[in-house]
Amino acid sequence: MAREQLAVLNALDVAKTQWYHFTTIVIAGMGFFTDAYDLFCISLVTKLLGRIYYTKPGAPKPGTLPPNVAAAVNGVALCGTLAGQLFFGWLGDKMGRKKVYGITLILMIICSIASGLSFGSSANGTMATLCFFRFWLGFGIGGDYPLSATIMSEYANKRTRGRFIAAVFAMQGFGILAGGFVALIVSSAFDHKFKAPTYHENAAASLPPQADYIWRIILMFGAIPAALTFYWRMKMPETARYTALVAKNAKLAAADMSKVLNLEIEVEEEKVQRLAQKPANSFGLFSKEFAKRHGLHLLGTTSTWFLLDIAFYSQNLFQKDIFSAINWIPPATTMNAIDEVFRISKAQTLIALCSTVPGYWFTVLFIDYLGRFFIQMMGFFFMTVFMFAIAIPYHHWTLKPNRIGFVVMYSLTFFFANFGPNATTFVVPAEIFPARLRSTCHGISAAAGKAGAIIGAFGFLYAAQSTDPKKTDAGYPPGIGVKWSLVVLGIINFIGMAFTLLVPEAKGKSLEELSGENADDNGEEMQSASARTPPV
Repeated sequence: MAREQLAVLNALDVAKTQWYHFTTIVIAGMGFFTDAYDLFCISLVTKLLGRIYYTKPGAPKPGTLPPNVAAAVNGVALCGTLAGQLFFGWLGDKMGRKKVYGITLILMIICSIASGLSFGSSANGTMATLCFFRFWLGFGIGGDYPLSATIMSEYANKRTRGRFIAAVFAMQGFGILAGGFVALIVSSAFDHKFKAPTYHENAAASLPPQADYIWRIILMFGAIPAALTFYWRMKMPETARYTALVAKNAKLAAADMSKVLNLEIEVEEEKVQRLAQKPANSFGLFSKEFAKRHGLHLLGTTSTWFLLDIAFYSQNLFQKDIFSAINWIPPATTMNAIDEVFRISKAQTLIALCSTVPGYWFTVLFIDYLGRFFIQMMGFFFMTVFMFAIAIPYHHWTLKPNRIGFVVMYSLTFFFANFGPNATTFVVPAEIFPARLRSTCHGISAAAGKAGAIIGAFGFLYAAQSTDPKKTDAGYPPGIGVKWSLVVLGIINFIGMAFTLLVPEAKGKSLEELSGENADDNGEEMQSASARTPPV
């Protein structure tokens, strides 16, 4: 007997774009706005933290975070995110997407505020408190990845599903941009109110006591967008695919989607129970059947996300170091503490405005025309090309007349990361796995990405140090230099192209076709003969 599509799921697949699609994008997307803000705003204030807590009186240069502290501050939220992706991804398949969705938001709100209130009796004590709260902040952020992607995927129609999921993820770009704007506004206000000389002119006076408020305000601001969306998240109904295919409650699925779609949908209790008994709809994650049907798919989604995030997070978290290396940001001694925050924020905001945000929305526009596979392969290819174009003639780009060219090339790597694998690695895992394992598999794929991000965040700190021991940052051993670090990132991008071959194309297909839940016992796909729900 051929497996048939449930009427409630077919109604979602053929639905025209409606208001509920946009509200879902905003509700899920504001979570990602907050996620990106919280993860990336730390890179705007690490130089300031070094000045405040680690400057030694009489030192020729302002203080910087010691290597182990810098690695912890930059990477601890990523460690929390990895753990949260695995835990909440699994929980989303066990308890339902909606029940878990509010928990992640509460964690993010509490820990954003607590991060800005980090105190200690010593510098290391304050940093330890900050790291503690940023780990749990990351844990909440981690849950948002699989849940937001799965909810949007299961609400969307099959014609524009890629566009909707990509739009949720594209809010990350606005989050990065918002972090830059908030830092610019806060640092400008403090600089206007508390004038200070440069470090070279007067080391002690270059750090006004009020500068300690700057990083706290920037970190705490992340709680605001999360708090604004909490009520709406709690009002969302559970997705019909979870209710029908996992919880096996056909009546509730039909009732919920009848309200959402404004049409009558047939309740198919017998069909739901019959589908649940089929072997293809009962295998577990660690079964041979899963390995046979989806093993290569999971390898493809995990490996590409892992490789992408090594490069993407290395670039994002350490833009300030690269800009300093090419002298786009002046030496620390020629600025006061507040001015340094302003200049770093301005540089990162320009990159986000000119390349990061446009790249996300190019994916939204073209993903359902060009397809996921093409965009991912194209993105990895151009990331490889531009990374090598920066790295091989690296000395050329450090010369003053060529710095604008460097920024253009560097921006293009961000553009093709976001009009490429940074978006598609998020979209595809939410489409190709069975409903009962969808959130878990997306969480595993995302966690592999964060493992890559951790390698990038911790590794790049050390690798990018000068080969000359006299030119390294305080406390760091010699590295391979920025040039060869960029070459390594280029090679990683190239390997990402190879693993993209394992990722299937999901354009234009229903979730059940892609996962095999709409197949007969021989694995053949068949659209329901009785799925008579008209387009709405």
